Amino acid sequence: MLEAVQAALTHRGIDDELLAAGQFMPRGHTGGTFLGALVGDAAGSVGGDIAEVAGLTAGALAGGHMADARSGLPSFMLIGVSEKAVYGFAGQSRSKEPTDLAFQVPRDRLSVKVHQRANVRVLELIDDASGSKIELEGSRIPITHSKDVIDVLKS
Repeated sequence: MLEAVQAALTHRGIDDELLAAGQFMPRGHTGGTFLGALVGDAAGSVGGDIAEVAGLTAGALAGGHMADARSGLPSFMLIGVSEKAVYGFAGQSRSKEPTDLAFQVPRDRLSVKVHQRANVRVLELIDDASGSKIELEGSRIPITHSKDVIDVLKS
């Protein structure tokens, strides 16, 4: 994943060396998916088992997408961290070079907050001058490397 995000920087002419990379989603994605699944399951329950499964699946997908759309960020992102900046790319694959650069924030004017939740870690990147935030959530599953990104940002 680190190599894929580093390649994305290089292809954009950004001369920077990444320290860590991880997979994240916009804050609220997991909660939106859960709530959508509950609503879809309840709606589908009036039509039997197949309708219930279809409702649950459709509700989960819709809930996650609604939360992502509200954030203004791509649904799945690869985040890279260097000594100088934090880079957010659209990309779901942990092994392929990500596509669009969603944000690039200098670290020297950035504060970081992390909130532990049951199944995700919420990462807030806060611009010290304006107070504006980029809010992300990273899975606790080790293969996403979200903890690696958070550890570098907190050091």
